[in-house]
Amino acid sequence: MIKILKYAELSAEEVFARSEPTVNVADAVAAIIKDVRANGDEAIIRYAAKFDGIDPENFTLELSDEERTEALAANESINPGLAEILAKAAANIVKFHSRQVRNSFIINDTPGIIMGQKVVPLERAGLYVPGGTAAYPSTVLMDTIPALIAGCAEIIMVTPPNADGSVNPAIVAAAEAAEAAVPGRGHVRIFRTGGAQAIAALAYGTESIPAVDKIVGPGNAFVAEAKHQVYGKVSIDMIAGPSEILIVSDSKSDPAHLAADMLSQAEHDKNASAVLVTDSERLAYAVQYEIDKQLKELEREEIARASIENNGKIIVAENLEQAVEIANTIAPEHLELCVDDPFDWLGKVKHAGSVFMGRSCPEALGDYFAGPNHTLPTGGTARFSSPLSVDDFVKKMQYTYYTADALGEAADDIAAFASVEGLTGHARSVQIRSEKDGFSFLGAISDLFRERDNE
Repeated sequence: MIKILKYAELSAEEVFARSEPTVNVADAVAAIIKDVRANGDEAIIRYAAKFDGIDPENFTLELSDEERTEALAANESINPGLAEILAKAAANIVKFHSRQVRNSFIINDTPGIIMGQKVVPLERAGLYVPGGTAAYPSTVLMDTIPALIAGCAEIIMVTPPNADGSVNPAIVAAAEAAEAAVPGRGHVRIFRTGGAQAIAALAYGTESIPAVDKIVGPGNAFVAEAKHQVYGKVSIDMIAGPSEILIVSDSKSDPAHLAADMLSQAEHDKNASAVLVTDSERLAYAVQYEIDKQLKELEREEIARASIENNGKIIVAENLEQAVEIANTIAPEHLELCVDDPFDWLGKVKHAGSVFMGRSCPEALGDYFAGPNHTLPTGGTARFSSPLSVDDFVKKMQYTYYTADALGEAADDIAAFASVEGLTGHARSVQIRSEKDGFSFLGAISDLFRERDNE
């Protein structure tokens, strides 16, 4: 049963207390990365046979166009109507993320000086998509569409194969929906590989799998550790921890709704965290009852129950102001404001990955359909990190142009600044281009040639 705690009686450690996975996979992951770097496709196929059960004699890494078409047909048979839902969700995601596009700029308000910033898309992005029972076509949309909007020409998607070599057809359908939603901007290639070996392939490349500039997407402990180890060779989105939800609620919310929202995250992972902070002790006990009741109705009851018992808590605050302060202290991945006039409280929220406003906005709306991204900072990193966005798939280049006259105007100041830092070579590199110090390099060269001709 979920714990009910009074904030006034809690220590800081108890507010943050949660169980974390303790398995250490660093050495195993390092060995896999080394193997893939040395042996390329052969290592990838060997791991697919070992972990996924495929037949290595009849296995190709990239999904062909024919196989993609077959997967789309299979998806329509298995998940009728999903393609239409994916298209609606993709349109919402495009609408939101299109507003994030950054423009290059140029400054030319001083004679002889031009400065600017050029926004350049990453050439190739890598997307990890879990397979099997944890396959998330929603993640395909959320991670692919911002990359396509940014202008990435190629997205390399990796996902574990089934034993027969196929991939989850819903994942293929989501990739097609993403391309269709942002037409003509880039192409998604799909490769059958998972785990740390897939991350290694994305980072270093193999004979079949191109190396990428950035890797995004969720995964298990091996995937997370692999992303950590290849960071620096490539960029990554984040090292995501277990899913989190924190709900701030007054006494007027329906306890059944709050319990359902908390369980929607608890069912993700035994280490997930579901927290309710309320100013109503009566509501706290009603939600505790509802959670126990609804747990028995979940297909993933065992996972959700472990999450609730290990990391779930209901904190009773003195008032809503204190409840929001607690939320800011925890900095959750998902924050629901189940209160009257939630926009009155939004200004007080400082740290959260994504905020869901009011009593009719469950977190699941953001997971699948609304449009804002569901790849979010976890573990308190919302204090300094942001949701995945178009910005994650671009880089900025800056440039500067000065005429000789403009440099001459600034030369003395630059030289003086450089001299304060003891970098006289810097100062000389400016002064040598200026006649202010009484020396002309081109003039000196001309004099040498003149002397030679006179001899």
